[in-house]
Amino acid sequence: MTVRVLRSGARCAQVLAVLLLSALAGAGCQPETGAPGDVSARKIRATVTIGMIADTVKNVGGDRVEVTALMGPGVDPHLYKASQGDVSRLSEADIIFYNGLNLEGKMGDIFVKMASSDKPTVSVADAIEKSLLREPPEFAGHYDPHVWFDVSMWAQTIQPVVEALSQLDPGSKAAYEANGAAYRQRLERLHAECKERLSTVPKPQRVLVTAHDAFGYFGRAYEVEVLGLQGISTVSEFSLQELQRLIDLVVSRKVQAVFVESSVPRRSIEALVAGCRAKGHEVKIGGTLFSDAMGEPGTLEGTYEGMVRHNLETIVAALK
Repeated sequence: MTVRVLRSGARCAQVLAVLLLSALAGAGCQPETGAPGDVSARKIRATVTIGMIADTVKNVGGDRVEVTALMGPGVDPHLYKASQGDVSRLSEADIIFYNGLNLEGKMGDIFVKMASSDKPTVSVADAIEKSLLREPPEFAGHYDPHVWFDVSMWAQTIQPVVEALSQLDPGSKAAYEANGAAYRQRLERLHAECKERLSTVPKPQRVLVTAHDAFGYFGRAYEVEVLGLQGISTVSEFSLQELQRLIDLVVSRKVQAVFVESSVPRRSIEALVAGCRAKGHEVKIGGTLFSDAMGEPGTLEGTYEGMVRHNLETIVAALK
């Protein structure tokens, strides 16, 4: 079954890559004014994959950049399949940013092909020092892609955005550098805030149970024990054996709260709660966390900092 899925995914990626490269060749990519490729007289069109990257590009680019995110609120990037509309958005972009580390799954091959073309295509996670990346055994030699959960690590993705925009638009380099420095300072303060708030929860109670193992960097950075029903990716379903194992652990540890995720169906956590109840232990759903996607645009949770603070306060309130 796994082999069949991988082959199908590869075929989809190849077909989409052909469509995308054809669109790039036919589009001409002529700017509205100035020489070919000149963006100095207009806004830069940046297309990104996930909301967290969109927020970084907006903070660095300011008024010079118009950002389009392919994956909106509630979208699971592990399962995302690019559409024909995505092909158009990517072909019309002046620059593309994506996470990398296999987060975008079937779209990875497309970005690799595009990186060898003339269109700037940047994997922001490539800037993170490799020694800091987690390599969970079940991820078959790949790194855990959920790097935004350690705020200090996510701050390392600011510089490649600054550099890429500066190379594309040298006239605004000073503004990008200033914006990047200001955003980095805000994230440094947010990182310290996470440490301080979570330190108010007694360490034995710092147990975070979620649908899939997306919070590994969060746990390592802020001294929280993280337990997920599924592995790093949501591609594969959890087994009854895995469910029973986590039920037994929650009951034995007397964990008081578990959490659902905005981009993952809640049925797995509801099954966990029901299993604990059947064993005489009442565990509550402590709230909804944002994991692979942020909140709605225009809300606090629709920004990276707001998303982190929402998760932080939801976790602290439920575990205390």
